[in-house]
Formats: sequence, C-alpha cells, structure tokens
Amino acid sequence: MQLVWSARTDQGLRRSSNEDGWCVREDLGLFAVTDGMGGHVAGEVASKLVLERLEKHIEDTQPAELGEQLAFRSSPGILSARRLDAGLLEANQRIAREIVRDSKLQGMASTAVAVLIHDTGNAVAHVGDSRLYAHRCGELSRLTKDHSWVEDQVRAGLLSAENARNHPHRNIVTRAIDGTEDLSVESSLPLLQAGDRLLLCSDGLTTVVSDSEIEAIMDSNLVAGTACDELIRRANEEGGPDNITAIVVDIL
Repeated sequence: MQLVWSARTDQGLRRSSNEDGWCVREDLGLFAVTDGMGGHVAGEVASKLVLERLEKHIEDTQPAELGEQLAFRSSPGILSARRLDAGLLEANQRIAREIVRDSKLQGMASTAVAVLIHDTGNAVAHVGDSRLYAHRCGELSRLTKDHSWVEDQVRAGLLSAENARNHPHRNIVTRAIDGTEDLSVESSLPLLQAGDRLLLCSDGLTTVVSDSEIEAIMDSNLVAGTACDELIRRANEEGGPDNITAIVVDIL
C-alpha cells in the first residue's frame, strides 16, 4: 500500500503546554498518537515515553524471515496486533520504572492509539480515549471504543453520544498507560483498502468537534495536511479547551 500522510499538533487555547504527542514511521507502517496526563512535565514525559518505547519495539520486531510472515498468512494482522500490544505493554513497564526512579512523576499516564499497516496484515491498538477513524466512500466509522466513563454510560444506554461530548465527566478515562500491572490493551484487525482515509486523534479534537463535522472534513477534497489544519482550526474555533493532535493517512 502507498501511504500519504500529514500530522499536526496544537496546544489549544486554554492549556499552558502541550502534553500530546505523535509518531509516524512510514517505513514501518506505524502511526500513533498519545495524550499525556498527570500535569505539566509529567504528562509530557508519559506521552513521550510511550511513543519512544512503542516505536523502538516495532522497529526491533520486524518480521525478518519469510517463514515468520507465512506463519501468520492464514490470520492477517495477528502478528501486527501482537507487536502493537507488546509495544504498549513495554511502554507501561517503562513508565512504572520512571515513577519509581522519580517521585515527581507519580500519577503520570498517557492514552495511546496506534495503527500498523504492514504486509503481514493491519492492526490497531489503543488504551484510553484517543481514537482512530476510517473514512470510506463518503462514510466515517470509528475503529476504536473509548475507555472512558462517558463511553461506558453511552454503551449502557444511560447517556446519548451528544450529551457525552458535553458531559462534565467526559475527560475521565477508565484505562490508561500508567505503570500499573494489570493494563489491558485493546486491539483489532481493521480491513483497510486503497481509497481509505484514516484519522488518528486525541480527545482535544473529539470532545468539541462532532463526528458529523469530522466526516465532512474527511470527505472533502482537502489534501491530508490541509485536512489536519482544518480539524485543528475547528477545535480551536469551539474554544480549544485541550491539546489537539491529528494524523491523517491516505491509503492509495
């Protein structure tokens, strides 16, 4: 698959720093967004650590032998999913070690969403409320489910999706990469094809810009970089209450 991508991150209008992060390794097929938590410095450290460890793990675990790739041909994407899962779990362990080393980092954590587009199959893995969307033939679909309190309420039928976006508890995540031993990474195997447009983003976008607005921007004829700019512009137009990060990937 040929990939054309662009990425943008913005501090927003109400934050004094940017705790979001992003990573693109087109040579590995890796695209990722993180959103740090734990306050200025700690949140930035967590976000950066997750990206560093994930990128290093994916780089170190490239399928080297044809036999290794063939072993997973009957289940495309399984190898990619395992690599993403392991990379995020390794990042979780690194955060735990850093918290022990420096007590000032106590409470730091990060969300993460990552997609791996590879010959052995495509996979997505995420923790928290950073998201992956796919746009195909004029329709936008979300490929991740937020690990958040409001999302749990929506799934239980106790809260509408629109009310969830404006709920005062919308920023409460139920799962994050925070150094705890029982972290569970959620992964899936999306069926991607030429013509798809992907969006990885932090919740600084999705808490203020609706899916219908995102769909309209993704459905436009804007090139990837301009689409990223427009997404961030819309989030700031709605008050920019949080850091905003977006990666748009076109599969040709």
